[in-house]
Amino acid sequence: MKKITIISGKGGTGKTSLTASFAAITRNRAILVDGDVDAANLSLITGPTSSEKFEFRASRVADINKEKCEDCGLCFDLCRFAAISGDYVVDPISCEGCGFCYHVCPHDAIRIREGLSGLWYISQTPYGILVHARLGIAEENSGKLVTTIRTRGEELAVSGNKEYIIIDGPPGIGCPVIASLTGVDAALIVTEPSVSGIHDLERILAVCRHFDVPAAVCINRYDLDEEQSAVIESYCLNENICIAGKIPYDKIFTEAMIQGLPVVEYDNGQLSGKINAVWEHLMGW
Repeated sequence: MKKITIISGKGGTGKTSLTASFAAITRNRAILVDGDVDAANLSLITGPTSSEKFEFRASRVADINKEKCEDCGLCFDLCRFAAISGDYVVDPISCEGCGFCYHVCPHDAIRIREGLSGLWYISQTPYGILVHARLGIAEENSGKLVTTIRTRGEELAVSGNKEYIIIDGPPGIGCPVIASLTGVDAALIVTEPSVSGIHDLERILAVCRHFDVPAAVCINRYDLDEEQSAVIESYCLNENICIAGKIPYDKIFTEAMIQGLPVVEYDNGQLSGKINAVWEHLMGW
């Protein structure tokens, strides 16, 4: 079983569209994991039909027992996050769960409870099982949530004797990206020919090197600025990085997304051939 993460140094490079197409190419031979839990959208173009829903609890929130509270004001005065109001009600958005109020309360009226941080799902799609999640508003610990759904995806892949786990990773270089990358066999970095695209490509490659994850590069919309594309190719050549392919700009990407379909399911022309070639090149590499 091969674990592959599709990532990008920045958002909007076409990473999710490519992931959905790879899911269609490997139809029912892969478990799909949407690691972009802050803005999960792989389900929008894979058409899940039924889901199992699970709670994800990782945040910590203070809770004041009004029956025990003696209105001494100590917690109100000492909370540096201003999360406790004058009538001793905790604002769950402002509360950081540090537990300081719990330790200073002389009446044992405060407890720290686990808050609902988000939900995660196991969904059936025409292309295989999709494990995905949605983090709650203003919630943190997205790296833990990525690890949770990755672990479940790996269990399903083993029990179902699947060939691949394909992870749609989040953009950037933060904790969720690290959780998506750790322990995978390869990463495909989707970039674009722009100044910010090149800059963020270098940053995400540094993360891959740090965790010893072999990385290949796909240049999407390469023909919008062929000079910048040549700069990316030259950089990859100098750094001994595999270029899995180059995909031209095409409105079919947007049309397929509007129809809720992977590109290779919506179009049988040259663009689908390019995406298939990227997958074959990646597998051969």
